[in-house]
Amino acid sequence: MAPLREPAAGLYIHVPFCRSKCPYCHFYSTTSLGLIPDWLEAVKKEGLLYQGLFSSFDTVYFGGGTPSLLSPAALGDLVEFFHNRFCLSEDCEITLEANPGDLDRKTTRELRKTGLNRLSLGVQSFSEEDLMFLGRRHRVPDAVEAIEAGRSAGFENLGIDLIFGLPGQTSAHWQKGLAFALSFEPEHISTYQLTPEEGTPLGNRAAQGRVRLWGDEQSAQSYLETSRILESRGYLHYEVSNFARSEDRISRHNRKYWQQVPYLGLGPSAHSFLNRRRWWNPASLEEYLGRIGGGQKPTAGEEVLSPDQLRLESLLLGFRNREGVAVDQLRLNPTRRAVLAELEASQKINRQKNRLIPTPRGYLLADRLPLFFC
Repeated sequence: MAPLREPAAGLYIHVPFCRSKCPYCHFYSTTSLGLIPDWLEAVKKEGLLYQGLFSSFDTVYFGGGTPSLLSPAALGDLVEFFHNRFCLSEDCEITLEANPGDLDRKTTRELRKTGLNRLSLGVQSFSEEDLMFLGRRHRVPDAVEAIEAGRSAGFENLGIDLIFGLPGQTSAHWQKGLAFALSFEPEHISTYQLTPEEGTPLGNRAAQGRVRLWGDEQSAQSYLETSRILESRGYLHYEVSNFARSEDRISRHNRKYWQQVPYLGLGPSAHSFLNRRRWWNPASLEEYLGRIGGGQKPTAGEEVLSPDQLRLESLLLGFRNREGVAVDQLRLNPTRRAVLAELEASQKINRQKNRLIPTPRGYLLADRLPLFFC
């Protein structure tokens, strides 16, 4: 029998630059745009340090930060570099996260020529008031122009990110923005609840009682209604926060994280995973550049997951998406069987052959479900 082939890996490239920091964002970024040329050279050098470690790649994802701050020429150079040095599949999904304020028709045409074939637009809201609260540097007309420019340039795989749960925002207000997003018929929609992450300006304000976010009941009701609306329009609710118009529009790159498929992360704060080993880079551009300049891999830490850790992580990830988990992963005993029966009776989990699939109500408990079966 021929040996099983290793699944194609995903390549993540963290672009750590922003013109300004959004008060709710906890991802690593810097406003030191003068270091972009140094980062461009460093990320290529880092890639060469891992050349040959992964057999092939079928997704590339430029995340951040704000990857759309890079010029089309710089992005094209990176795409060409990794095409030449790594084994990228012919149908490779190549995604760019973009701030709508960076895209016009000329820019999107140039981006499409580089080989990028998927746009993920950080629209966040179609309300001027919401955008100002979120500290976004684009306005509603910019978002509309970016979507139309993407379509005009030939992007047939376009996603829109939206945030709900802002102070003062009503469910009706949220649904109005959602309906406007649907009018553009995006292939993908991500909906995230505004969360006060520790250490962010929003997190600090929430901790001081200076901002009041949605309560659990309002959040849950709006979440379920959002799922109902999008599913009624033909979207697959395939992960806690993600919806796709069809199976082939599910984010192939993000799916790798949920399926524990190998992935390589390049750039400051990026994570990688291969053969039970996970490693990550420092969340500091200066430290990252220093290590690369010294010819070293910029690894800040690593861990090797035990079989039990892999199983727990598999449960955690599985209960967050529509592929669910295999029944035999739960190691059922009488107590766990009773819990499972209760979850099925309350329509939080559906059983499909030998798999347990979370429903939208189950997604609300996604982080707690694995704890019932540890």
